[in-house]
Amino acid sequence: MKFIEGGICAVKGVRAGGIKPGKMGLTIIQAEGNAAGVYTRNKVIAAPLVVTREHINRTGRLSGVIVNSGNANAFTGVQGLADARIMASSLASKLGTEEELIGVASTGVVGRKLDTSWITTHLGEVLDLMGEDADASMSAARSIMTTDTVPKEIAIEMDCGIRIAGIAKGSGMIEPNMGTMLGFIYTDAEVHPDVLQSCLTVAVDKSFNMIVVDGDTSTNDMVLLTATGQSGITPEITDLQAGLDLVLTELAKMIAIDGEGATKLIESKVTGAATQEDARLAAKSIVRSPLVKSAIFGQDPNWGRIVVAAGYSGANMDQTKISLSFSAGTEVVELVKNGEVVKNDEETLSQLKSIMAEDEIFIITDLGMGHESATAWGCDLTYDYVRINAEYTT
Repeated sequence: MKFIEGGICAVKGVRAGGIKPGKMGLTIIQAEGNAAGVYTRNKVIAAPLVVTREHINRTGRLSGVIVNSGNANAFTGVQGLADARIMASSLASKLGTEEELIGVASTGVVGRKLDTSWITTHLGEVLDLMGEDADASMSAARSIMTTDTVPKEIAIEMDCGIRIAGIAKGSGMIEPNMGTMLGFIYTDAEVHPDVLQSCLTVAVDKSFNMIVVDGDTSTNDMVLLTATGQSGITPEITDLQAGLDLVLTELAKMIAIDGEGATKLIESKVTGAATQEDARLAAKSIVRSPLVKSAIFGQDPNWGRIVVAAGYSGANMDQTKISLSFSAGTEVVELVKNGEVVKNDEETLSQLKSIMAEDEIFIITDLGMGHESATAWGCDLTYDYVRINAEYTT
């Protein structure tokens, strides 16, 4: 497989466009095909998710997706559901399709009524701007942003000939199951809806469900996958899974490094776990820890916080078996080996401090309990995170 240009519009059968004149944004993606979705596990579920899930469960297909940014349309009751359906019916009417073939997504402030008049007024403008090129994909990616600082998109071509691409948004209120994030993934493969759902669920579990910015789970998180079938190729499931895993993992890492106020990407790899769940628990606990995140922001070589985070994660572990090292990609500092501190002198701590100064930091924790492993991604906790969230609506 190889990376290609063009974003979601690199996939045959996908047209996209968007506008974002201020805090409000509007994106439309047109693509006809079998579809699947994964949604937030928060018990407070935003209206667009309720409507989209109903549509996909009923039809197994999508013809288009409409997304607004700036207002989450969450915790808005009966009116919120009606507003989400207005979005779906308005786009369906313009595209000449059925309302049940439209996916709806929203992101922004929770608990405020959605201004549907703004959306319907600007719908024609977005439709006029839609295209099938790289610029069109980028405009769609930009228009779904809230506190994101950069758009997030990726496209790949598999050796078997199919293409898979996606755009995503997410910066804060992130610890999936999922976090405040949206993802729209497309492939030109011919795939049955049940296979799409199975592969998407697995890919989300390895990627979006393994990132942590701040430990909050949002109300609007959704990842949709549509297969246009226009390549005429039905890939092996293993190939499709590998491609989806790569696309979603790359998007997840983009979200982690763009965490609100973030300056560093943290990758936490846990090996030697007794079970896969133990590995996941420990890996996410490390990148979730405010103390670990703060230490990395301040380049404070207080590595004991990683051991502590693994210890309270719920994973099965024995402190006499744990090993720990840090890396910035090439240089590696081994700190703990089989429960024993290797070195804790000034030279070692200085090396660790130097690694923490890099843009990407790799933490490798071996629990010494078995053969399972997992990787999680997160970011440092900075002064700007507090500022951004203290001023979110003002």
